Amino acid sequence: MGFKANARKKRNTASATAGPGKKEDEEYVGEIKCDVAGCENWSDKKVGGRKLAFDRAVDVWGESGLTKDSKRVTICKSCYRSWKKAKKDEPTEWT
Repeated sequence: MGFKANARKKRNTASATAGPGKKEDEEYVGEIKCDVAGCENWSDKKVGGRKLAFDRAVDVWGESGLTKDSKRVTICKSCYRSWKKAKKDEPTEWT
């Protein structure tokens, strides 16, 4: 037997003794809500949430469109994607 055959044999025996291969995914319960008004999604980092500067978020949603009035706002993944689309054609701040 060669190296690959031995590795395959050990992998098969290890997976058979490990038990069921698939684990059931639990639904994620977030801790931080999205700061965009009307959005009910979670903005935790684990599910793709981001933090933006308040001034950048105001450019897209306006001050009345945000529920939090601090330096940084947390937004969910879908709101971040809509923000990226809105800011796509604008020049960057660095140039």
